[in-house]
Amino acid sequence: MIAASVSIAAPARADDATAQKWIDGEFQPSTLSKADQLKEMQWYAKAAEPFKGMEINVVSETITTHEYESKTLAKAFTEITGIKIKHDIIQEGDVVEKLQTQMQSGKNVYDGWINDSDLIGTHFRYGQTIVLSDYMKGEGKDVTDPMLDVDDFIGKSFTTAPDGKLYQLPDQQFANLYWFRYDWFTNPEYKSKFKAKYGYELGVPVNWSAYEDIAEFFTNDIKEINGVKVYGHMDYGKKDPSLGWRFTDAWLSMAGNGDKGIPNGLPVDEWGIRMEGCRPVGSSVERGGDTNGPAAVYSIVKYLDWMKKYAPPQAQGMTFSEAGPVPAQGNIAQQIFWYTAFTSDMVKPGLPVVNADGTPKWRMAPSPHGAYWKEGMKLGYQDAGSVTLLKSTPTDRRKAAWLYLQFINSKTVSLKKSHVGLTFTRESDIWDKSFTERAPKLGGLIEFYRSPARVQWTPTGNNVPDYPKLAQLWWQNIGDASSGTKTPQQAMDSLAAAQDSVLERLEKSGVQGACGPKLNKKETAEFWYAKAEKDGTIAPQRKLANEKPKGETIDYDTLIKSWPATPPKRAEAK
Repeated sequence: MIAASVSIAAPARADDATAQKWIDGEFQPSTLSKADQLKEMQWYAKAAEPFKGMEINVVSETITTHEYESKTLAKAFTEITGIKIKHDIIQEGDVVEKLQTQMQSGKNVYDGWINDSDLIGTHFRYGQTIVLSDYMKGEGKDVTDPMLDVDDFIGKSFTTAPDGKLYQLPDQQFANLYWFRYDWFTNPEYKSKFKAKYGYELGVPVNWSAYEDIAEFFTNDIKEINGVKVYGHMDYGKKDPSLGWRFTDAWLSMAGNGDKGIPNGLPVDEWGIRMEGCRPVGSSVERGGDTNGPAAVYSIVKYLDWMKKYAPPQAQGMTFSEAGPVPAQGNIAQQIFWYTAFTSDMVKPGLPVVNADGTPKWRMAPSPHGAYWKEGMKLGYQDAGSVTLLKSTPTDRRKAAWLYLQFINSKTVSLKKSHVGLTFTRESDIWDKSFTERAPKLGGLIEFYRSPARVQWTPTGNNVPDYPKLAQLWWQNIGDASSGTKTPQQAMDSLAAAQDSVLERLEKSGVQGACGPKLNKKETAEFWYAKAEKDGTIAPQRKLANEKPKGETIDYDTLIKSWPATPPKRAEAK
């Protein structure tokens, strides 16, 4: 890729003043000099000339970053290029549904999409998605920003298929991390009480045993702080589509389900789906998967236990969006499963969890891992809403959409966008001095994204061959465990069987070709346990005799200091 300092020959233009207005105002701060910003904007204006006057339709889910793109960056792009942009913001489930509609009907619903990289396995197998690495060198070369610098995108491994090609380009990313009240955890009285009871320091939990001890301690030992009832845990449990994300977003892998491997476990991933070569071969333990194995069942047991014992009573009936704001209200000690997308809402002045000087009373840290987890496994989920183009979109409309979708990720605007939404995609933005200055007010977000630990937080990967069909099975089946109509084992058995059934239908249809599912024949669980041991892999694991080893914690400030403070070296592409 071409480095940021590249010289792009472009004649002085009548509309340079428009670009300069944006560069001097909204597009600051930027990692580029204003001169390089102008060169990049001149390139966009010139490349867009064949498409002036067109109205292009783009869609993404509802988060702060995409609202900024839709309201502000779309306007800037139109003024600079003359291409009109209608950037719709809808719920994530609706994005997936409309994407399915276009893929199934072949009719152009949207010209450009920002959809989760969780669909990489779907896009790769159905053959209806433009392969971006090919497009940028071929048909789309004339509309590919020479300053795009794909190697600067931290999530490109998430959007790369088993064929080694890039199918999507990350537009925003956020992780699910551990969140806790730093002010309570550093309180000398609480620290000494915790140490006396448990024999180790109150700190960031490294394992689920420590998380559970801390949840018990704040809920039942501390009980009240400043006259307010406090809880050691927060979650949500309503039987609703958002309950599915709660688990497909890597809850099983945090427990230790699946195999080692970054970005996803191989041969078994964090959904418990086994893949051989590029073909999914089973989800249930009897077919070599791990969706209903001991590690997965343990993860559901802990989820239910903690919510019942340590979370506010109303959490059981809440959805994702209802539960999200609760920690900001000031009576939650910690949350094991917290999305960094909430950061901007958690640092607002005047909140009970923000100090008078604007610094947070809370911090975020790497999530603790369950008893089945092994070094080398992924440790959590990272959402990567990613630019996607479909073959069913007419060529000229696709080119115009690609211009816009690159523009909103260009180095000219990317740093400012990162400050607005706090959803980083570029290494250069993460290490910019403006974020060094802002870091103390963001509760560990910058330290996490600059840390080597970051790579263990990844989206759903290539083992999942049809995300829309499979994802909907999770909330329905786990909802049965959450409501008490099934035991955790029964719920996961049902989920594994349902996933196998979808894989079987895909196999019979033959629609996904040589990388479509091909189910293993059923064997005993013992057969697969022995095979994993013989092959030197992990999943499925046998049930542990002790699922609660001794709790282990680390001091937050020690953890932060252990991470490097210099950006990684990367060769500037010529």
